[in-house]
Amino acid sequence: MEDQLNQRLGRYEVTNAGGETVRAFVPPPLPPVPPLQFEGLQLLLEQASRALGRLDGMSTVLPDPALFLYTYVRKEAVLSSQIEGTQSSLSDLLLFENSEMPGAPVGDVQEVSNYVAALDHGLLRLREGFPLSLRLIREIHAILLSKGRGSEKEPGEFRRSQNWIGGTRPGNAVYVPPPSRLVMDCMGQLELFLHEDESGLPLLIKAGLVHVQFETIHPFLDGNGRLGRLLVTFLLCAQGALSEPLLYLSLYLKSNRQTYYDLLSRVRTDGDWEAWLQFFLTGVKETAEQAVAAAQKLLSLIDKDRRKIESSGKPAASELRLFQYAASRPIFSIPSAAGALQQSFPTVSKAAKRLEQLRILRAAPGPHRPRLYSYAEYLKILSEGTEPLR
Repeated sequence: MEDQLNQRLGRYEVTNAGGETVRAFVPPPLPPVPPLQFEGLQLLLEQASRALGRLDGMSTVLPDPALFLYTYVRKEAVLSSQIEGTQSSLSDLLLFENSEMPGAPVGDVQEVSNYVAALDHGLLRLREGFPLSLRLIREIHAILLSKGRGSEKEPGEFRRSQNWIGGTRPGNAVYVPPPSRLVMDCMGQLELFLHEDESGLPLLIKAGLVHVQFETIHPFLDGNGRLGRLLVTFLLCAQGALSEPLLYLSLYLKSNRQTYYDLLSRVRTDGDWEAWLQFFLTGVKETAEQAVAAAQKLLSLIDKDRRKIESSGKPAASELRLFQYAASRPIFSIPSAAGALQQSFPTVSKAAKRLEQLRILRAAPGPHRPRLYSYAEYLKILSEGTEPLR
């Protein structure tokens, strides 16, 4: 059994990095050998799968899934980028997309905006029938690092030099990924695993294995963490487990980041895939349940506020149209809303003032020109957990 366990541990290659000799870790290909022990995972796998199914079902009951997805995707972008050290909030990103820069560093908000564009591109390609492949992974990475911070670190190209994680230099790093000359081999093996069926592994188990393997290979000079988290969502969408990109683990990983890092390390040092998968499946279950609860809260809020508008006298059609717009763009300016709704500035301005009187919209604080409005309660629900890490 000990010899078999050793097959899970990979090997070390001596390489040079930054003028130092270091031992770089090379993981064995997936799936793990010996096979995974499901005794302690089966119940959790069933619970996570049911929660994922309920979440996928939400996309059929939402009156307009795009309303929820627009802001929910941006929440994930903010959270995933925060794990990498950005200080942007959800409001910062929405302001940025309205061409209004808040006090957050420009690079931080640009990084989050890149994430949204990368996610949109990947999902579009998958829906066009393009396989989840190394080529698509490189395309997504190119967009992720297309502008701002990291744009000089070979966007869309697997690394040609040694990187490391933690520490001030390769010699005192917490972890040193495979040498650059082996990156293509490691990623080629990962691509084969993405498309194999022989192992018969459940999709959620496969997604958990793929995430760790990608993080272990760390194939790019920058952006590995964000892309590694996106891969989970892309795999679930590509395999039909999700019809819309509604599952994101960044809030769970942000809240449990030390445990997350410890378990990644245990896979590499001890071959303990089972402990990682228990953590991962718990995250899927909790995250799916939270997403369903958030969607239900938003549906309830939108319904309550629509009834408030309708019961306030005979509402103008422009008020209901602006309210619908606010549910998809919870921070907006009058000119942008007027353009999107193809209505005049005075008409939209009057509707906004009426919704403000009904305490549905709120004038955004700060000296913004043009004046900005926010659907504050909607933003409050979606912003839970997105406070920047300090």
